[in-house]
Amino acid sequence: MINQLRANPTPFYELNAILRELVDSIKHILPDVLVGFYLQGSFAVGDFDEHSDVDFIAVISEELREQQVTKLQVMHRRIFELPSYWAQHLEGSYFPLGRLRDFTHGEDQNWYIDNGSDHLEPSNHCNSLLVRWILRERGVVLEGPPSVTLLDPIPVDALRQEMLDVMHNWGNNILTNPKKFNNRFYQSFIVLSYCRMLHDFILGYPGSKKAGAEWAKSNLDPKWQDLIDRTWSCRPKPEDTVRQPADPDDFAATIQFVQYILEESNKYRI
Repeated sequence: MINQLRANPTPFYELNAILRELVDSIKHILPDVLVGFYLQGSFAVGDFDEHSDVDFIAVISEELREQQVTKLQVMHRRIFELPSYWAQHLEGSYFPLGRLRDFTHGEDQNWYIDNGSDHLEPSNHCNSLLVRWILRERGVVLEGPPSVTLLDPIPVDALRQEMLDVMHNWGNNILTNPKKFNNRFYQSFIVLSYCRMLHDFILGYPGSKKAGAEWAKSNLDPKWQDLIDRTWSCRPKPEDTVRQPADPDDFAATIQFVQYILEESNKYRI
């Protein structure tokens, strides 16, 4: 009998059907290679809604061969064309187990499908301590062993250092090239991401955007509260908001908010 968690990993019937089709298809293509399939991201930390993307990790025993990648590309295009919102909002990586267990090669690339994409491409997007922590501690099992058995605990100091590095590296990119991010999607994504990153950095473990936003409204300068509230309303339909220019005043405030968060994070430098 199928474990109930694996049969109904989310409260959304339509999404569960898409996920089962995805997992069954991967098992058919990679019968001797798939170790396990897990949800991470918002569906793992428990703060998802009908607008969330669906982050996954497919753990595999070895690097994919060219023929396997070709078959997976065909499969992902087929699933993308299914008449479901969720089919167009799957995001995840095929992560070799050896690389997953090794924290020291964060630049190595996995085969990755982005939210809103229908094909795999090489990327190190999921090759982070943050993803490993969520996978190990909160991963939702659809196939395979419990995720906690796949890798060792993530050292807290290393996780916090990665969070700090991401905050500053991305922040410097935003401040240097603001035009690149001047749309409604990125304006909202930046504010909520920096709320979450500072929240997670101080607490020492990953949380959700919603938890980060509520924490920021309660713990940061009150002048940012209205900006945070307005940006939350921009989350739905990122495929539309990414094509819409950001409100000029909100975008200017967003740039100032990034500068503010970087200054705040410096108070807690490791």
